[in-house]
This record gives sequence, C-alpha cells and structure tokens, in this order.
Amino acid sequence: MSEGFTPNLIGFFCQWCSYLGADLAGTNRLCYPANIKIIRIPCTGRIDPQFILRAFLNGADGVLVSGCHPGDCHYTAGNYFARRRMQVFKDLLNFMGFDQERLIMTWISASESKKLVKVVEQFNETITRMGPQKQLVLPTR
Repeated sequence: MSEGFTPNLIGFFCQWCSYLGADLAGTNRLCYPANIKIIRIPCTGRIDPQFILRAFLNGADGVLVSGCHPGDCHYTAGNYFARRRMQVFKDLLNFMGFDQERLIMTWISASESKKLVKVVEQFNETITRMGPQKQLVLPTR
C-alpha cells in the first residue's frame, strides 16, 4: 500500500434498493467514504460487464455492484441474472490475472442504510490495503 493512497471506487446501485439505502444513509446523517462514486442503474440485471470493465480501464481501483435481495427484485428476476453474470465475469477477470477482490456484489435493501455504510467502509478498507490497481490493458488486434 502506498502512503496516503485513497482508492477510486465506483458503485453501481439499483435505483429501487441500494440507491435508496444510500439516500437514507444521507438522510440519517450516516457517513460513508466520500471516495465512492455512485451510479444509479435501473436494476443490477441491466449491468453490462463492459460497464465494469470500462470503470477499471478508466482508473477505478474497485467496483461495488449492489442491488435488491434475491426474491425482492422490482423486475422479478433481474438480480438473479446479475448474480450469474457477475460470477462468469469474475471468472473471466481471474483468467486475465485480475484480483477478484476488487469487484464485489452485495444485496442491500432500501431500509438497510447502516449495512450500506458498513459494506462501503469495509470495501474501502480492503482496496486501500491492496493499493492502487495496476493499469488494466486490453490486448489489441
């Protein structure tokens, strides 16, 4: 870990659950690390792995994907699709020699603001301990 390193974190949050949990955390004046940039998405099932890859290519040190609990998806099964897609994508990242701990997926409902704060703090600590992400470069043709 480099001295004074502050990780660049990206969060893709479901607008129906996790994003509202972050909003509730703000309303309740709960603090979580300010170095996470939250991107509101309609559903975790709508995340294209290219979004995550692009975040890493553009300098993200860690990516957090968070949505509704399984069985509580506003779109019925979006989080099930996301869970499967994330596992396959993590396997691909592992094949590329990428550290899987830099990408996590969590389930946080709109009422779980304290859980959201805890997850973001723990993720921030993990990525801070790991240090900066080495530049990810895709092979060219």
